[in-house]
Amino acid sequence: MNDRIRTDIAHNARVWNYWLGGKDNYPVDRAVGDQVTGFYPSIGEVARADRAFLGRAVTFLAADAGTRQFLDIGTGLPTADNTHEVAQRVAPDARIVYVDNDPIVLTHARALLTSAPEGVTEYVDADAHDPEKILAAAGATLDLSRPVAVMMLGILNFVLDTTEARTIVRTLMDAVPSGSHLVLTHPTLEPELGGEGNKAAMAFWNENATPPITARSRAEFASFFEGLDLLEPGILSCSRWRATSQDAPVVAQFGAVGRKP
Repeated sequence: MNDRIRTDIAHNARVWNYWLGGKDNYPVDRAVGDQVTGFYPSIGEVARADRAFLGRAVTFLAADAGTRQFLDIGTGLPTADNTHEVAQRVAPDARIVYVDNDPIVLTHARALLTSAPEGVTEYVDADAHDPEKILAAAGATLDLSRPVAVMMLGILNFVLDTTEARTIVRTLMDAVPSGSHLVLTHPTLEPELGGEGNKAAMAFWNENATPPITARSRAEFASFFEGLDLLEPGILSCSRWRATSQDAPVVAQFGAVGRKP
């Protein structure tokens, strides 16, 4: 087994996989996942809403915005409707670069994230804290002089310093041209989205799992889109972003898409 794979401590990608109903997880991941669910019973809904948001955002970008290049940072373990599957369903020639630094994700991604023959799917082993490395590696597959959708779903919450998180986003978006997009989701404690339950759950997570996590306010989340044009309907629960039904349960996870002018 890869010596970077820790089976004695819960890890985000595997717990998230468990919440989504996957099988790529260990007993410690399921135990922590169940404990977090005890603190915050709707966490499974958050995971599913985040995944559904990905599908709607990528479909919009590929079908309506004409995006053919996607940089998906914080890939997580492959599950149904991964970014390349959604994009290439619309545009078989779409090119996708996945980025993650979890060795078990790397192993699964190489085996399962296979491209349509007209397009390209690549995987970069890199940390979200190192955007320059990500850009250098992604540039081997993506043409960074043409629009790119930079996707960071549920990943900036693992960058604990907000100034650093903003710098990461700015570095990435400065490297791509006009017409590129930024796609984000992020957990929050804001009561309007029912985020109060996140507080105890996150405290438990930070004591028992890795990597550590933080929530952010609407204003902090909005600051990641400085210099970009927020697409309608703006910042709201990711479950409600361009949802076909506004009856979807609100989850304590912001979602938004911005376009670089």
